[in-house]
Amino acid sequence: MQSLSRGGRDKDRDDPERRCIVTGEVQPKRGLIRFVIGPDALVVPDLAEKLPGRGIWVSADRAALDKAAAKGLFSRAARAPVTVPPGLIDLVEAGVARRVTDLVSLARKTGKAVAGFEKVKGWLAEGRAKVLLQASDGSERGKGKLWTPTGGRWFGCLTASELGLSFGRDHVIHGALAKGGLTDKVILEAGRLTGLRGHDDGNAAVGKE
Repeated sequence: MQSLSRGGRDKDRDDPERRCIVTGEVQPKRGLIRFVIGPDALVVPDLAEKLPGRGIWVSADRAALDKAAAKGLFSRAARAPVTVPPGLIDLVEAGVARRVTDLVSLARKTGKAVAGFEKVKGWLAEGRAKVLLQASDGSERGKGKLWTPTGGRWFGCLTASELGLSFGRDHVIHGALAKGGLTDKVILEAGRLTGLRGHDDGNAAVGKE
């Protein structure tokens, strides 16, 4: 049985690990957000983990980010005075949400994602789905009629409007992703978004409160 990290994310022994500047805990970096310090001493989120410079890592958790910003922990980690831009946490959350919706959209274009109750139910019944996505603001009664794929994942961190963006619609309540393709990247980013938004990242759609 795999152990779970914050937000229910699977711990993989092969994952690179980093230390959170807030908790001091070393954990797989998939559960952390990377920041760098720009030339103007501004704290910059590096969601793609490609910007040059020494990385500063914070747990993908709103409370941890709040503390890092409020307690001067970015300056301590950088060993120099730095500026935390206003609205940094909201900027990070919006950026991660955009990464999730973009990835799901790309998966849809390659035939690896579907939307709509009946299509999703069909994929679940056929064993084609690895991930069940359900809108955080959708009807709990309706969402409870579907189930988490066996050995797969459930996420409820996107709104119906956000999930709709992925499928070219105004609103989507239910979505599913097949194995392979970009699905593992969706799982990684959705896990981070779950931590930032505090939504329950459970392993069962049926019976959720």
